[in-house]
Amino acid sequence: MAGRIEDYALIGDMQTAALVCRDGTVDWLCLPRFDSHAVFAGLLGTEEHGFWHLGPAQAAGSTPAAADRRRYRGDSLVLESEWDTPRGTVRVIDFMPPRDGAPQLVRIVEGVSGRVPMRSALRMRFSYGWVVPWVHKIDGRTVAVAGPDSVWLDTEIDTYGKDLTTYSNFTVAPGDRIAFTISWQPSHKEPPALPDPEGALEATEVFWREWVEHCTYHGPYRDAVVRSLITLKALTYAPTGGIVAAPTTSLPEEIGGVRNWDYRYTWLRDAAITLSSLLRTGYREEARAWREWLLRAVAGDPENLQIMYGIAGERELGEAELPWLPGYEGSQPVRVGNGAAGQLQLDVYGEVTEALHLAHMTGLARNDYASVLQLKLIRYLEEHWDEPDEGIWEVRGPRRHFVHSKVMAWVAVDRTVKLIESGDVDGPLERWRELRDEIHRDVCEKGYDPERNTFTQSYGSRELDASLLLIPQMGFLPPDDKRVIGTIEAIQRELSTPDGFVLRYPTAGEDAGVDGLEGDEGAFLACSFWLADDLAMIGRVDEARKLFEKLLSLRNDLGLLAEEWDPRLQRQVGNFPQAFSHVPLIDTALRLTASGAYGG
Repeated sequence: MAGRIEDYALIGDMQTAALVCRDGTVDWLCLPRFDSHAVFAGLLGTEEHGFWHLGPAQAAGSTPAAADRRRYRGDSLVLESEWDTPRGTVRVIDFMPPRDGAPQLVRIVEGVSGRVPMRSALRMRFSYGWVVPWVHKIDGRTVAVAGPDSVWLDTEIDTYGKDLTTYSNFTVAPGDRIAFTISWQPSHKEPPALPDPEGALEATEVFWREWVEHCTYHGPYRDAVVRSLITLKALTYAPTGGIVAAPTTSLPEEIGGVRNWDYRYTWLRDAAITLSSLLRTGYREEARAWREWLLRAVAGDPENLQIMYGIAGERELGEAELPWLPGYEGSQPVRVGNGAAGQLQLDVYGEVTEALHLAHMTGLARNDYASVLQLKLIRYLEEHWDEPDEGIWEVRGPRRHFVHSKVMAWVAVDRTVKLIESGDVDGPLERWRELRDEIHRDVCEKGYDPERNTFTQSYGSRELDASLLLIPQMGFLPPDDKRVIGTIEAIQRELSTPDGFVLRYPTAGEDAGVDGLEGDEGAFLACSFWLADDLAMIGRVDEARKLFEKLLSLRNDLGLLAEEWDPRLQRQVGNFPQAFSHVPLIDTALRLTASGAYGG
């Protein structure tokens, strides 16, 4: 049975990622890319759907023991898990080396004290647990083959097969280091090269150490910021610069519910805000790579801008269900692909333009087509900004005139006006200044409830929406505007949970069913960070700091966050780890540090 979402650690090679549970079980791994079929899908099913357990040997039928300690080795993505057993202490080092060739997952068992019996149990299942591979040996190497895929296991320890699982039993003493490596290779090609686990470990540590050295943030929340930056880097698909929202699919927003989505794609919104955080902390190369990815993905067709693409810029992301998987803790359906790719979300134009603007302002080398693209996006918005859309939260109900979408349309025009004013591009300056003013008036007249002194979720609605917290952060209105303060206070009253975290919007009430879905969801962590940001902006810095540090306490022991927090169950829910949670963590830390609002 899969662990709690917060029981998992992330390891990855910037092309795919694995989740490792506290008990030493890899329950999720897609090969060779983030969006490939899973080889280990036990996270969304049972052991029958693929796993790899490595840890102290247990009595037959007993549950594997959780590690007594685990940590990342310094500022890296190298995981160390330690078990104290009656016979001694053992350490398992898990990592995925950044690669040019075959993807590898390396596990090194290290004896610390005593003599500890160990066991490896490897059950590979292709196509998300659906296909049992042909497992055999070639020149002493174990290989599992199914259709186009092959996975090779290399170890110095003897292996044997039983019940469609590959086992190894061995004992480690102090100083022993025994490595296991699995490598993926297209099944029609020659076997992958023999791995060098120790050399790969050293290279992986050097890579992360050198990457972290570029971080320009040195404030009081550095540990949390650096861990979030490493997580965001791990969610970047290195060959193209695309950034996935999360490395998982169908981890539920409500345990047992239907709000289960595939996040292994590049949302323009998520990627744009990720880019902004990376730029603010010194990572310009990632910004350049993402900008190039964007230009390739959008190509010459900005009028048909999608809200998300595949990690190489693919446009077809058809949604399907996998009925053979029972889902995480019975949460069905399990989905792959994402039908929201075809939605109209006008706010995306604002997020993309804001990211391009920030890249320009921070001195990223000019790309002429990026400027051309920005102008084309505004020409499209000029004709369509006043249409209803599905909004930031991808509602599957009727389209509405969402206030946040209109605000972000204003952001897109505002940043482009500033680009023209700088003299770097030519455009219809006066016309777009008038457009900017028109959108601003429209939002203030139709999206604001003067009786309650708050902006609303959509035109004509009385419901609130946490995305309204971005109004001051985007510069639409100044923080001291009474309408901004009123909106912040209304969201605190109407969308906050008893522990002070923020829901995205009501899932019951006047607009029940606004998202077209059954069930409920937890507090949305990004929105909760936005509230902390806003509180700091309006001068309530002590309150902001307390909320921020309370949010930090929700991270698991390795500093990772899912998409949401279930206040009833007191646990993380949603896909994991989630870029959209780690980005605002970084942003709020930067704001609080700049304001001096932090503990001693």
